[in-house]
Amino acid sequence: MAGKYALGLIGAGNMGAAFVRRVVGVGAVAARQVVVADADATRAKALTDEVGVRLAEDNTEVAAGSEYVVLAVKPGVVPAVLKEIAPVLRAEQTLVSFAAGVALGKIAGVLGEAKPAVVRVMPNTPALVGEGVFALAAPGVARERVTKLVKVLEAAGQVVEVEEKLMDAVTGLSGSGPAFVFVLIEALADGGVAAGLPRPVAHQLAVQTVVGAAKLVQETGQHPGALKDAVASPGGTTIAGLAELERGGFRGLVASAVRAAAARSRELSQKG
Repeated sequence: MAGKYALGLIGAGNMGAAFVRRVVGVGAVAARQVVVADADATRAKALTDEVGVRLAEDNTEVAAGSEYVVLAVKPGVVPAVLKEIAPVLRAEQTLVSFAAGVALGKIAGVLGEAKPAVVRVMPNTPALVGEGVFALAAPGVARERVTKLVKVLEAAGQVVEVEEKLMDAVTGLSGSGPAFVFVLIEALADGGVAAGLPRPVAHQLAVQTVVGAAKLVQETGQHPGALKDAVASPGGTTIAGLAELERGGFRGLVASAVRAAAARSRELSQKG
């Protein structure tokens, strides 16, 4: 192992914390092999107290002592954090960036003489419950390093390897997508309440409907359109609802939301 710790986390916000909770919780990495730092010391301590991982004094302690250094900070502060940790990074380490819109070339440019392997990963928050999806781009990184990282990531969900040029599209779809689904669940529940259901019942029905529908697509392998057609009987309730969605431009709005998020990711990539 290239360090005292197997995994170091810089940034204990929503995504970083969700990832650590999951991989430690299922035993993919032992708590004693994980070290965490965050600019918000209170937040970092809360996570370490909850999960039982090591609390670092600062980012350089994480970077100097970890085989895999996960950078889970806001894109705007990535350059500053990289400049801070670059002097202690070594070639045998792997830097894993969770930062949306931050290209590998930009990371390499800031690191300068520091030569760890660098992997770009786009995660999403369902990792907290083991149902995340991680898109991974690791051009030029030794296969054994990627394989070891994938094994850890798989404790929190599925892993898809992509070319880096596709990462902005990934960010728009699976990175931002959970928020779009949350809005859908909320809207379904609101519709149920409007139709007369008690709020708790409407919420339960909406959540399980989305979970069940997604699982049906996943486990049957059928195209969503075919499954939709199977529910929509001629002249029935479902086709009436689908017609209303079409009148409101539902498909186009969802696709536009993904494109807008992807475009914002590209903007972030081009900054600074």
